Amino acid sequence: MLLTPYGAREWITATVICTVLAVAAWYLQWWWLMGVAALAWIVVAGFFRDPLGRRAATTKETDWVSPADGRISKVEILDHHEATEGPALLIRIFLSVLDVHLNRAPCTATVREIVYRPGLWLDARTEESARVNESNLVKLETPEGMKLGVRQVSGAIARRIVCPIAKGDTIERGRRWGMIKFGSTTELIIPHPECAKALVRVGDKVRGGVTILADVGACPVKNSEETSDQAASGPSPKPQSVPSS
Repeated sequence: MLLTPYGAREWITATVICTVLAVAAWYLQWWWLMGVAALAWIVVAGFFRDPLGRRAATTKETDWVSPADGRISKVEILDHHEATEGPALLIRIFLSVLDVHLNRAPCTATVREIVYRPGLWLDARTEESARVNESNLVKLETPEGMKLGVRQVSGAIARRIVCPIAKGDTIERGRRWGMIKFGSTTELIIPHPECAKALVRVGDKVRGGVTILADVGACPVKNSEETSDQAASGPSPKPQSVPSS
């Protein structure tokens, strides 16, 4: 297990402070203080742990993995969501302070847009928090043209969203791409709710990059639709070459 660089400022600061306290405790023979310093460092390091060796439960690209560790708090079909530009299947994950706080890519996709919205810092366990809290929506598009989103929502304790990726970046399935510090909520917004199949229920415990949240294998994709349209209309004309200047 490693410590994520996304929390380097916090765990490096904690390491320095706890080391100074431990040295002072050793010099003064205040063994209780040394124990407090060690426990404090373990707690802070635990918030920013980065487990190694995580692999998706299946190798199918149409099996979308969980973007976070935590517990499923909602599975809902929406009439419209800006991430999918149409109906959507929303799966919400609550992250406690004991969970790994890293976010991972649910599938291989390219970042279309990132929408940050300031807001409140209500308890992430409440329904209202998902609507009014500070949030960061990452709109993605798969190579097949499916539009989806991952939304980071802050909580009462978590007040710092980390999102180092940018528009145009491509992230691979299961890759780490950000975090919300000290507990929060993460949402996966999936297109085509009429055919996307949710594989989890409210209350299920999930692991980021491992647990399969949904199967989108039956959903239409843009590339296949384009191929069908081209087959129906005949071969496309040969493009003209542009002379180099």
